[in-house]
Amino acid sequence: MAFLALGVVFGDIGTSPLYTLKECLFVASAHGEKASQSDLFGILSLMFWALILVVTVKYVLFVMLADHHGEGGILALLALVPDRFRHSARGIGGVSGMTLLAVVGASLLYGDGVITPAISVLSAVEGLSLVSPALQEFVVPITCLILLGLFGIQSRGTGDVGKLFGPVMLIWFTTLSVLGLWQIAQHPGVLSALNPWWGMEFFAQHGFRGILILGSVVLVVTGGEALYADMGHFGLRPIRVAWMGLVLPALVLAYLGQGALILRDPSAADQPFFKMVPLGPPTWALVILSSMATVIASQALISGAFSLTRQAMLQGFLPRMTIRHTAYENEGQIYIPEVNALLAIGCLTLVLTFRESVKLAAAYGIAVTGTMAVTSILYYLVIRYSWGWGKWRSLGILALFLSLDIPFLAANLFKFFDGGYVPMLIGAALIAGMLIWSHGRTAVIDRYSKQFGAWETVWPELRKEVSSRVPGSAVFLTPSSNHVPPVLVHHVELTHSIQETVLLLTVVDMGVPEVVGTERATVTPLGDGFWRVVARFGYMEKPLLMPFLKALATEKGIPFDAEQATFFIGHSTILPDDGGKLSRVPEIIFAYLKRNAAQEERRYGMPPRQVMEIGEQISL
Repeated sequence: MAFLALGVVFGDIGTSPLYTLKECLFVASAHGEKASQSDLFGILSLMFWALILVVTVKYVLFVMLADHHGEGGILALLALVPDRFRHSARGIGGVSGMTLLAVVGASLLYGDGVITPAISVLSAVEGLSLVSPALQEFVVPITCLILLGLFGIQSRGTGDVGKLFGPVMLIWFTTLSVLGLWQIAQHPGVLSALNPWWGMEFFAQHGFRGILILGSVVLVVTGGEALYADMGHFGLRPIRVAWMGLVLPALVLAYLGQGALILRDPSAADQPFFKMVPLGPPTWALVILSSMATVIASQALISGAFSLTRQAMLQGFLPRMTIRHTAYENEGQIYIPEVNALLAIGCLTLVLTFRESVKLAAAYGIAVTGTMAVTSILYYLVIRYSWGWGKWRSLGILALFLSLDIPFLAANLFKFFDGGYVPMLIGAALIAGMLIWSHGRTAVIDRYSKQFGAWETVWPELRKEVSSRVPGSAVFLTPSSNHVPPVLVHHVELTHSIQETVLLLTVVDMGVPEVVGTERATVTPLGDGFWRVVARFGYMEKPLLMPFLKALATEKGIPFDAEQATFFIGHSTILPDDGGKLSRVPEIIFAYLKRNAAQEERRYGMPPRQVMEIGEQISL
């Protein structure tokens, strides 16, 4: 699993040597002053300690301990926060401050997720211009073709993708290590940059400009949040083993190797990564390998986006989409076609619009640093109030994490008008969408809860509306195993009749591959020909209702004929109303999202001729 994780989880952080040191030196010399040797040592020191403190200590050793049923990421972290923080102090969009904070963090991560594939692949393909300037005009078309291929293979699942990408990333990290060691051997003095004194001295010498450098230094750690978001695909231990055993040493050697090269040849500062090898066939080989690695870098964000989307759906922040589980042994390995398509469109649009990675560099990092700060706050709430860690111990960890996150966030905010607005706008759109969906969904649930109560309360009154019992069987699908299905109430009110045998069916998705034995179904007789049925299916099973109901009728002795039964499904249409709980524009957006949400019933394999859909118009 650690080998497979190389191909999915570490691509983003693993390809940062392509551009990070170059970008840092560019910013350091932006005012016409060439970066000195002490500047180089200071930058290398900041990069090294960022890897140690942010990625290794914060994420790998601490934050990744917090998983929700094996899933990582900011929304999984939110699920671990005590209810009193998630459901109190209701504010914007009807959600609590902590929940709003998590929604903001998740949305911002999507913003950087769109930029990462575009800038990563562009930065590698642009290496062709070093080999031959005539190839420059092919950079954008080649980048688009590579991205199309990447998004095209996502349906195979992250496990299969990892099998394809794992060997490439193993070669990539081995190459980083070898090239770095080769350069360090020629100038071992660069190892003194590991001393944190150089980083502090850099700030002392440059003041405010030193803070701005952090906006570029952060590029070494932007993949840290993706490690956490991708945890559900492979688990904590494989990621830790791969990071400590291969990825971290390779990155440190690569950065120090580039520094050693620049100490020997200052002219190499414009392309320190590619100039670690002689010009000619070695450059060609490195460009090809880099292009493959940056494709894989994009995979980390794509996989993370799938995981975040699933968590957002489960917690009621996004409408239901089609989720395909791609591995029997791991619930977290999923593919979401709608998200894949939107990411592909977003990445291709950025490539065709900006056309150069340098124009996207300023936009990179501003969103993910905000997410990192939110993660620190939520992690504090988990360790203090969910896990019961001591007050001062928890506050000490929070202070350490925020002392790392806030300077990076502040430095990146200065990049807003230079391109940082791109992920911020994407994030803002997602924040609005999540809040509108959450508030609208809550309004619908509240309306139904007030209008349709418990069976014992509603059915005796509704029974008076029934003038005849029709021979045959009926199934009313309902998300709640406690309340009377609204579709049943509407059916009785419209027809004044009901079948002789009626099942109130709730389908539950379980967090295991398969459900076996008596756990499959719970049947509760309600009397008067009614049964409440709760059906449970694993994530690798197809929830086909016909064979399930046939077996259930035989096993439980229910006079139910699945072949002749009618399946009733409720479908609600939202009517915009100026006087409702939502203002008119959010209500229109909610209605659109609800209308286009994936219909869960399509998974159930019900014969179309036996399905009856009853519509209802709702004004919120």
